[in-house]
Amino acid sequence: MNNPLERLLWSIALPGFGQLLNKRYIKGLTFIFLEFLINVQANFNSIILYSFNGEMDRAITEANYLWLMFYPCLYFFAMWDAFKDAGGGRSPYSFLPFVSCAYFVTVGLMLSGKIKLLGVIVGPVWTPMLFVIPGLIVGFLVRRILLFFTNKQVQGG
Repeated sequence: MNNPLERLLWSIALPGFGQLLNKRYIKGLTFIFLEFLINVQANFNSIILYSFNGEMDRAITEANYLWLMFYPCLYFFAMWDAFKDAGGGRSPYSFLPFVSCAYFVTVGLMLSGKIKLLGVIVGPVWTPMLFVIPGLIVGFLVRRILLFFTNKQVQGG
């Protein structure tokens, strides 16, 4: 049996891996190709390296934001797709945390050159990662609200 959590975790490692495990080879290879294309065009590996070494100004300078802004949507959609194909996400609105994270991480990326923590610019790797937290909170909250009103309508007639 497919394990949705396993597929989700492999998709976090690299978009497309979860699809390959689900035997969706064309889809998986497409996600991997798109990830490599965006990664190279955005200089993503370089900005990860600079960010991990505390060189935030260099990471910001090297980042091609026009390409990098495609990454969150590809990343979270690939995660959702692998999770759902493996049998996860069957409850109503279970996609919302993934969608919300894609939105919030994209906004975090756009603001990454300006946001500071303790007077230090967080940069184009860490800021989007921090924006996953409000993305999950909003996604689960909106899901809960929609489920509440949907169930209320069903019960009320």
